[in-house]
Amino acid sequence: MELQKFTYDNKLSRMFLFATILWGFVGMLVGLTIAFELIFPHLSGGISWLSFGRLRPLHTNAVIFAFVGNGMFTGIYYSTPRLLKTPMYSELLGKIHFWGWQLIIVAAAITLPLGITVSKEYAELEWPIDIAIALVWVVFGLNLIMTTVKRRVQHIYVAIWFYIATFVTVAVLHIVNSINIPVSLFKSYPVYAGIQDALVQWWYGHNAVAFFLTTPYLGLMYYFIPKAANRPIYSYKLSIIHFWALIFLYIWAGPHHLLYSALPDWAQALGVVFSVMLIAPSWGGMINGLLTLRGAWDKVRESPVLKMFVVGVTAYGMSTFEGPMLSLKSVNALSHFTDWTIAHVHIGALGWNGMLTFGMIYWLVPRLFNTKLHSVKLANAHFWLATTGMLFFAVPLYFAGFTQSLMWKEFTAEGYLKYPNFIETVVQILPMYYLRAFGGTLYITGVIIMIVNILKTVKSGTFVETEEDQAPALHASKHGEDKGHRLIEGKPVLFTILALVAILIGGIVEFVPMFMVKSNVPTIASVQPYTPLELEGRDIYLREGCYTCHSQMIRPFRSEVERYGDYTKAGETVYDHPFQFGSKRTGPDLAREGVKTGPIYKPDSWHYNHFSNPQKMVAQSIMPPYPWIISNTLNTSHTAKKIRVMQTLGVPYPEGYADKAVEDLKRQAAGIAQGLRDGGIDVADDKEVIALIAYIQRLGTDIKK
Repeated sequence: MELQKFTYDNKLSRMFLFATILWGFVGMLVGLTIAFELIFPHLSGGISWLSFGRLRPLHTNAVIFAFVGNGMFTGIYYSTPRLLKTPMYSELLGKIHFWGWQLIIVAAAITLPLGITVSKEYAELEWPIDIAIALVWVVFGLNLIMTTVKRRVQHIYVAIWFYIATFVTVAVLHIVNSINIPVSLFKSYPVYAGIQDALVQWWYGHNAVAFFLTTPYLGLMYYFIPKAANRPIYSYKLSIIHFWALIFLYIWAGPHHLLYSALPDWAQALGVVFSVMLIAPSWGGMINGLLTLRGAWDKVRESPVLKMFVVGVTAYGMSTFEGPMLSLKSVNALSHFTDWTIAHVHIGALGWNGMLTFGMIYWLVPRLFNTKLHSVKLANAHFWLATTGMLFFAVPLYFAGFTQSLMWKEFTAEGYLKYPNFIETVVQILPMYYLRAFGGTLYITGVIIMIVNILKTVKSGTFVETEEDQAPALHASKHGEDKGHRLIEGKPVLFTILALVAILIGGIVEFVPMFMVKSNVPTIASVQPYTPLELEGRDIYLREGCYTCHSQMIRPFRSEVERYGDYTKAGETVYDHPFQFGSKRTGPDLAREGVKTGPIYKPDSWHYNHFSNPQKMVAQSIMPPYPWIISNTLNTSHTAKKIRVMQTLGVPYPEGYADKAVEDLKRQAAGIAQGLRDGGIDVADDKEVIALIAYIQRLGTDIKK
């Protein structure tokens, strides 16, 4: 049989690899910065774009989409041509993908610190960037699918299955969750509201973890571990079972982020059941990866690459065991809103994604530059710094999470909350935050050592732009000989369609009843739309990332009702675009902050002083000051348009109300400002702090007990 000659182009892999290293360092540096800001709240220096609430979304986006995203593309563009015995379909599409992705990252790095955000976790970027993401993602997918179509091998290897599932699912997740109506170039509102928005967001959020941080990296695992160990994958049959089970089950699990919330019980139950079932396919992948190294443990001891792969896959196994456990309602009652969740997430990010990426880089660079790694000792030092850094980061946060939950829930013998002041919990866990920052410092020190090692390796070698290979042409007549899964593997377009169907089922089953059955979101007559001033204040709340530290979801536990007020109902969130349930209580819940009875009520002057200098009101607070909110003039140029967009979304403002919205805004602002001036606070009517106070004082007041 005649062999066809062709070449692999390494330029794209090199470009994505260097981008991975650059953005990885940037994302981790931002993460370390905000870890120290939780210890030293004045570290931001009163600079708006350095505040925790604005940098935290930048950190998550940089680590997920810049570091892991570029790492994923590095491995995909290197492995795909070699597995399919053909060059990538289009060099031009590859370059558009690379530069488009980097421009998106730069746009995120500019807009998020400026407070330009939708405020939905892992989906904070505004609508023009969302459109760019969709377009660039289609370019990537087209290149990937067309390369599989013009392959020279009969069957597509398991790594390619995971790449295809990643492309298909991320496209669906991103498009569905990012349907917004623009107000301006830098502002939009999601079409979903309240509990429905929460369901869509966590269907997206959980599966962003599943199909951006997990499935593509399983594909990389299936390629790079056998290559590095020079051994075949442990089990082909196990890879089939765990692939299809994983992509089918994962898509259902999102509601486990909303346990004990206002989400209907049937949806919560679906999330729990499918989350527990996920243990099997997840551990199937871990077992397949680790058992590939059977008989090669001498190599593991000697090779920093294999050591990183082993720790990475082990961290994946631990994280995917813990995830289903956290979805059990009894466990979630303790873990939710605490640092336990932060520890869990970082075992996956620092261990699974970080270690696999580092191992891939150390394996790949010497081959791309036709040389030896500059220093195996430095790579081993990086391995130990990364491993110990991960442990110093995560273990204290587990203890912090346990401490938070137990203190929040503890009652005295007389039936009163033992720790009624939220700050008591903060003080207790502060030493764990110091250890977290120390662990992060160790981890990023390892990254700096890697950068030095890689740069010296690159300098010592010569870049291999292309590699020649040969293989026989693929003959279509052979398709008929395949049976079972081999038949599907021989038809990549069919494979892609089946993967799409597998991931659509769960979303459809959850969404259709939630949106079509009105009883899932009962109407509460007393719930009214936000006034224009409150709406502007809410947008400031979103801009400053207040949702990163404060929840607005009181769960139906005695401890929470005693501490915060009546539990949250689905019907009271119907005008919230987007929802504000939150994921973490670094500060107290705010769902009933405006209620004027009971011990939690605070007057306007308290909030003004709290924004100006939190430690003046609560001496041990770790909240940073917000001086710019005090001095900034409220921009009302888009207020009328915001009202019109809200009307389009179904918020029942009176016809023509947009035309007098600013007038109403000024009237309400004047009343609040005058009250502050009467109390001795010199403030103008048109400052942003007035709008934010209006929003905060509105929270929870629609519900009449």
